[in-house]
Amino acid sequence: MMSEEMKECPNCKSPYGYSVGQGLYNCPECSFEWNIEENKPEENEAENNELLIKDANGNVLEDGDNIVIVKDLPVKGFSKPLKAGTKVKNIRLTDGDHNIDCKIKDFGAMALKSEFVKKA
Repeated sequence: MMSEEMKECPNCKSPYGYSVGQGLYNCPECSFEWNIEENKPEENEAENNELLIKDANGNVLEDGDNIVIVKDLPVKGFSKPLKAGTKVKNIRLTDGDHNIDCKIKDFGAMALKSEFVKKA
């Protein structure tokens, strides 16, 4: 029975991964090759789910960090921009284009891009 030897591809999730012998599998859709013993899906998913967000200087940011804005940023709906040097406390990291959620004094809740901030 061919279906018993087929495994889901860890790269593209195709259900058609086939054995090429000695615990090795190949995906016909993306040409990914893997060893069934070394590639545990649970371990790979845990590694891929971690957010790795870096500031303008390449430092890794974490939830709860304090940051400083490095460039004047215009804000829709406000007549004045966020000035460079503005300090922000206790950030929260999110997934997406604007990957930092925070509260800024005199502005309120904001979403910022990590490329315009540095770790304080």
